[in-house]
Amino acid sequence: MEKSRQEIKDRAFALAKKYETENGNCAQSVFAAVTETLGMENDVVLRAATGFADGIGLTGDGHCGSLSGAVMAISYLFGRKKEEFHRRGKMMKALLLCRELENRFMQEYGTCRCHDLQVKFYGRFFNLIDAADLEAAVKAGVIERCSSLAGEVAGMAVELILEQLEKDAAKN
Repeated sequence: MEKSRQEIKDRAFALAKKYETENGNCAQSVFAAVTETLGMENDVVLRAATGFADGIGLTGDGHCGSLSGAVMAISYLFGRKKEEFHRRGKMMKALLLCRELENRFMQEYGTCRCHDLQVKFYGRFFNLIDAADLEAAVKAGVIERCSSLAGEVAGMAVELILEQLEKDAAKN
């Protein structure tokens, strides 16, 4: 029996939440959840997502790592291949999907910058490299909130991917 779109989104949500809670690294958690849900895992790309945790390199100064992981998953599935590198138009599908993801993220959260999300959720930014700040972050509920956000973003990405795959199938 084929799974419904909602069941697929729910699986992506659950995996991303689980991976972020148990393993950390929001970008990797979302990328792994989306690609595993869709049966397209790639360990090399998963490794490439490592540096996007907590903004970039735990700085909070980049955009949300969950958003980065979702962008990487969309790009992995729809992005331009090396043999197409000379064809600028081949990247447009991925770029437009990532743009729509960012639009949906902004509608939901009002910002895509990790630092600003932490301030919005907790009233402050946590430097996760600092032991005292890390302990304060855990007490403030960062693991629960950020793992839920990872799940929500994984669901957004899967929804966009499934919509695009349906459009592509209808054209063929």
